[in-house]
Amino acid sequence: MKKPQVGRALRQIRELKNLSQDFVAHNLGISTRAYSKIETEETQLTIARLYDLAEIFGVGVGDILGFEPKLIFNNSPNYQGGNYGAHVDEIKELFERLL
Repeated sequence: MKKPQVGRALRQIRELKNLSQDFVAHNLGISTRAYSKIETEETQLTIARLYDLAEIFGVGVGDILGFEPKLIFNNSPNYQGGNYGAHVDEIKELFERLL
């Protein structure tokens, strides 16, 4: 199973939501530099912090762990490619290992 790039996903989701690192850091109660280290994966992300970020971004934890930009940009009703549920088992397995 491929390791999810959580930091990259967080950055992309944050940018898609038009949020600054300052805004996210403030809502987490940490410095902007500390949040930046989460996005660059210099700091390991805890499960509790992952849930906090999901809440700030208004997405599910699974959306962060299994983030695929092509699914975000190809989510129109007319989109015929891809299987949106293809990563569900991988996300579930990863989540269970993290617990």
